[in-house]
Amino acid sequence: MAGDGALAERLARVEAGIADAVREAGRDPADVTTIVVTKFHPATLVRELAGLGVVDVGENRQQEASEKSAELADLELRWHFIGQLQSKKARLVSGFATAVHSLDRLSLVTALGSALASRDPRTTLDGFIQVNLTDDTARGGVRPGDLDAFAESVLATDGIRLRGLMAVAPLDVEPRAAFEAVRLLGERLRTVAPEATALSMGMSGDYREAVLEGATHLRIGTAITGNRPLAG
Repeated sequence: MAGDGALAERLARVEAGIADAVREAGRDPADVTTIVVTKFHPATLVRELAGLGVVDVGENRQQEASEKSAELADLELRWHFIGQLQSKKARLVSGFATAVHSLDRLSLVTALGSALASRDPRTTLDGFIQVNLTDDTARGGVRPGDLDAFAESVLATDGIRLRGLMAVAPLDVEPRAAFEAVRLLGERLRTVAPEATALSMGMSGDYREAVLEGATHLRIGTAITGNRPLAG
């Protein structure tokens, strides 16, 4: 793992692929942030990534993220929480995260707002509304028809800075078509929240399509980190 150059090679390969997609889209490279998803990987790998210039790290399990962020507190990393978050764990996540990409229900927004207020009224957290692109109501995310009202609730919550939308392309939909739908929802969101211009979408297998449809935050795991160890 560390020192064998494979991690650096994978990172460079993905960075080159993103650069190609950005050029194809005619976009500014500075407008695209790559979040390296490190779930199940040890803190030592995150430290190696930091040595390669990575600043934005994504985790989707609270306990694992809390432990890693504490162990790596000497590094200037931005921790993005990208998984489903229980309201009762909002306070713990607010202690280390700079952004939560999975705002999907009012109880979570309220819990995060309360946690931030009790920590320091000046503390702010970037928030992305997760949208559900499927007809399965059991999946995480806000239904498109509920987006405007939900956004209003986020905007009314002190401490949360609404950045935009997050989505995962469904397996049965062509990725670019799914990301186009998110882009159009983002345009609608800006009628309610003009500053919410970010789109968190695109992963290891579909980041090119996401960039072409305006993604500002890519969440890339295995293409950079390699296969994940088994969950403990």
